[in-house]
Amino acid sequence: MTISGQFMSATASVVPMHWQVRAAHLVQKSLDLAGLGARVPTFTETPLPDAAHVSLADIDLSNPFLWRQQKFEGYAARLRAEQPVHHVADSPFGAFWSVTRHADIMYVDKHHDLFSAEPIITLGDQPKGLPVRTFIAMDPPEHDAHRRAVQGVVAPRNLQEMEALIRERTTEVLDGLPVGEPFDWVERVSIELTARMLVTLLDFPYERRHELVVWSDLAAASPETTGGLAVRDDFFPAVAEVAKAFSALWRDKEARIRAGEEPGFDLMSLMITDEDTKDLIHRPMEFLGNLALLIVGGNDTTRNSMSGGILAMSRWPDQLEMLKADRSLIPNAVSEIIRWQTPLAYMRRVATQDVEVGGVTIRKGDKVVMWYASGNRDEEKFPDGDRVVVDRKNARNHVAFGYGIHRCMGNRLAELQLKILWEELLTRFDSVEVVEEPERVQSNFVRGYSRMMVRLTPVG
Repeated sequence: MTISGQFMSATASVVPMHWQVRAAHLVQKSLDLAGLGARVPTFTETPLPDAAHVSLADIDLSNPFLWRQQKFEGYAARLRAEQPVHHVADSPFGAFWSVTRHADIMYVDKHHDLFSAEPIITLGDQPKGLPVRTFIAMDPPEHDAHRRAVQGVVAPRNLQEMEALIRERTTEVLDGLPVGEPFDWVERVSIELTARMLVTLLDFPYERRHELVVWSDLAAASPETTGGLAVRDDFFPAVAEVAKAFSALWRDKEARIRAGEEPGFDLMSLMITDEDTKDLIHRPMEFLGNLALLIVGGNDTTRNSMSGGILAMSRWPDQLEMLKADRSLIPNAVSEIIRWQTPLAYMRRVATQDVEVGGVTIRKGDKVVMWYASGNRDEEKFPDGDRVVVDRKNARNHVAFGYGIHRCMGNRLAELQLKILWEELLTRFDSVEVVEEPERVQSNFVRGYSRMMVRLTPVG
């Protein structure tokens, strides 16, 4: 843990967490004024050339505009074909290796002893002043203890109990949509449904659900980590609000449980009642980091797969016709949509020793990026992988959720939400049409949409 993280833990019992975050913000601003602040990369968007017009040495998948300009697939395909384990010596996020083929990604993800997840899973470092720690960026045994504390929230029995609630909320949102006229699918459906799910998982006040979405978007969009657009003066106050809201929620739940109330099955209650995480409130960097992980994980993956599925069915209406004709294909179609969308583009690792990947030697300490978004389009694994095929035989072999000990904990919940969405959509609507090019976010990590205008045609 860093010195600032140790200091925040030592003072956690006397200084409220949100004040600690505000103090950290003031320190960073003071350092900036004194000319001693950390350099924050700036990004200016210009049209990117097609992959065929870029030298292999100049291909840099960390460019946050590749996804936004729909160039990522072409650049990644060139690397898979010509140099599947590719080194970038100088990027705004430092030097790194890109691993782009499905088989090589599986190798790296599987060998957590050779590739450490610490200290962070994104390409760039964390914003200075907030050295948060998340369990997805921990190695065993610490990772296992933290994950074990919260994974019960997505246990099969809990998912079964949540299914009725998810369906009720889905039908409520879909029944309120305009018919025959364009509307923003991202705002009306994808964000709304994932926000409602998040408040359930966290037992957070329902009327404040959209705050979770704002916090999630800021947490995943700092320029240092992902090349996003969040600025420090928005980021720190948002983290302070998260700290204040969830500290209060934790204290309230803790007091009620101590008074004899039966703990709930939400994430906060699970952490309060687990031996390894019951004192997380006294470790602010882990408290905030794990909250950020759970909020971003529950928000970005499902939300952007909901939007990506609509785009896919609008682009390939024959696949929508197949689904309408045979609804037993829906679970497989959900996996296929997640493969095609791959809502989070990659995970970062650090080599713990000299190791060979795809015939290339990677040195101890080198940064290694597993590009899931590339592996999921690998022609050797998924022929015609740039197209959605709802009855693709091996759709479930995608790596969008990762593989091994760090595989996404909420994958079954995400699949359940998407399955219910498509079941209810097909009941109500005959066709979906994306009426203009969607707006994509600026990021090398989140493959997200900020706006997608859609027109629905009702059944019958």
